[in-house]
Order: sequence, then structure tokens, then C-alpha cells
Amino acid sequence: MKVYYWSPFISHVATVTSVINSVKAINKFSKKNIEVSIINVFKEWSPYNDIIIKNKIKILELNTFLDIKNLPKGGFFKSRLTYFITFIFSTFKLDKLLKKEKPDFLIIHLITFIPLFLMAIFSYKTKFILRISGFPKLNFFRKILWKLSNKKIYKIFCPTELTKEILIKNNIFDIEKIFVVKDPIIDVNEFKIKKNDIIDKSSIYDQEYIISIGRLTKQKNFLFLVNAFKHVLLKLPNINLVILGEGEDRFKIQKKINDNFLNGKIILAGEKKNIYPYLNKAVFFVLTSDWEDPGFVILESMFSRKIVLSSDCMSGPVSIINNGQNGFLYKRNNLYDFCEKFFFIYKNIINNNEEFKKILFEAMKETKSYTLLHHFNLMKIHLKI
Repeated sequence: MKVYYWSPFISHVATVTSVINSVKAINKFSKKNIEVSIINVFKEWSPYNDIIIKNKIKILELNTFLDIKNLPKGGFFKSRLTYFITFIFSTFKLDKLLKKEKPDFLIIHLITFIPLFLMAIFSYKTKFILRISGFPKLNFFRKILWKLSNKKIYKIFCPTELTKEILIKNNIFDIEKIFVVKDPIIDVNEFKIKKNDIIDKSSIYDQEYIISIGRLTKQKNFLFLVNAFKHVLLKLPNINLVILGEGEDRFKIQKKINDNFLNGKIILAGEKKNIYPYLNKAVFFVLTSDWEDPGFVILESMFSRKIVLSSDCMSGPVSIINNGQNGFLYKRNNLYDFCEKFFFIYKNIINNNEEFKKILFEAMKETKSYTLLHHFNLMKIHLKI
């Protein structure tokens, strides 16, 4: 049996980890002879060679002669130009690959319009599975393409029940084709190794700090976080904020920090390959996103036994967090509610409140359905592997 993954990306997103862990899960737990491969479209997987080699993941080169290093990226228009270039140079390469190799399944994660376009105009023995990798923005083009794909597509995997409900409500795909398959976010063995890694030698990590993690993009709403933290400091002047991540909004966020004289109190620490040791030393974790689906870092924080304070955005946080039971939600973009919940959490953590230990226990229980083994058990059912 052959299972191929299509997931070309122009910047590091949580889906990258999901794809790698999905392949790892099948390779680790399946007792059948299965060839699992990731298609490399424009050398986007090259930076992950160490992980790929370590986990014996097979990479299939599409040989488009494109290189992610030379493609436009950063911002809406540049990314769309890259999508267009990718379409021109990869569409019929993928068609050729599918007809030659005849994989049993093609699991489609990112830049989905290319394989879906091929499926709409050609016939393949391969069964196409569309993985919804993020909260679906149902623009006109996407609706049309998904409608055209409905008859031929084999299954649709959603990360949350809420996403599934949205798809059903919009009547895009046949209901019997839509399933919730949660992302394989937690690799228990890897966590045990990574949590004790040495972090950067910086005095900031020897002080009390709150942590937030994510790409520096509009979606993550870090400008709100900077403004909110300015108000937090009025009551808690000795605490700091560390933000891990990179992205096109770095300059905007740094300017906001500078304009509010928050240098040294809010640190843009850049992207880290291993976030766990930074999480371990933090007081608790904050997420201010406008949307998440499901929100990998929420679950990684829960698994690291950190209290989570998240916006009540769609769809992941409201699906994962039972407010006050395994974490806390505040009303998105509501400064008063954010600060009130922030101070409540900080006070109870510092006072070592016994009730918070129950919250951490419930949070840990929530992460069990996002492990590699749980993911494999679902894939085993759907792919019969």
C-alpha cells in the first residue's frame, strides 16, 4: 500500500508538524507493509532533513526545479504569486507522478487547489483525502472548487467538530464523507527528550515571564497582546512577556513595543525549534489569536502542565478549552476580560492553589486524543492500514 502526503508550504506552519507526526505514527504503529511518502514540491522540506532522516521518512521529489528560497513570500500578494508559479510548474508533474506511482491514498493538506483541480478534470485510481488544515475561509473560489471535487473526493478530515459543523452547514460536501480526525500533536517520547533541552543564555529566562508562541502574523493578534500587557505591568511591574515566533508582522509588533516603551519587558525571541524548555520555565501560556484550528500550541502547553489563557476564538480554543475546567477563555479583543483573567490566573499560580492542580490534570487528559497513537488508530480505520 502507498500513502502520499501533499503539503507544500512557503513558511513554517503547524501543519508541517502535523504531517511529519502523521507519517511517524503510521510508520511506528502499522503492522502492514506501507510505503508512506511526503511529496517535495519546491524543496520546502529540505530544512527538515535532520528530522526526516532521524525518523526514516521517505521524501518524493516532484522535480519542479523550483526552490522555496527563491520564491516570493511574505504578505498576501507575494504568497498568491508563489501559488500561481507552483500551479504552473507542479500541476502536470503531480499528474504524472500519480499516474505512474498509483498511490492508494493522497492526503492533501496545503495549496490544496492543485491536486483538487487535477482530480476534477482527470480520473485516478488514487483516493483523494482533503485535510482541512486550519479554520476554513469559504471564499468564492474555494467553494466552487470544493463543490466540483465533492463527487470524486474520498473523504474530508476536519481537526475539530466545529469545523465539521461549518462544512455541513454550508452544504459543500456530502455529510457521509466528513470526519473529525484530530491532529497528531503530542509525541510523548519526543516530549520526554525535548523538555530538558538547554535554552538560550539570556537573563530574561531567569526572571518571571509569561509566554506566547506563534507566527508573527495578523491572525495571532500580538498587537492586542502588547497593548494588554502594558496594562498588566501597571499591577505586576516585575513580570515579563516572551513571544516565540517569526513572521511578516515582526516590524509592526516591535514598533508597538518601542512606542509604548516596553523594551526589556516584552521580548520577541524569534522562532525556536524546541519550544518545550521555554514553556517549562514560564509562569503560564497566553494565546490571543483571532482564529485557530485547532491550536497546536494550546495542547503543547497543556501537555507541558501549563495553565492556558486563550481568546475565545473559533474554532480550536472553544473546542479544546472548557473554561475554568482545563484552562481559561477570555472574550476576544476584550481588554478588561483579558486583564481580569490574567490577574486571577497569576494570583492562583503564585499561591499554589490546589484547585489549579485539578485544572492541569484535566488539561493533560484533553491532550490524550491528540497523541500519535490516537491519530494512528483513526487513520487505521479510515485507510484500513
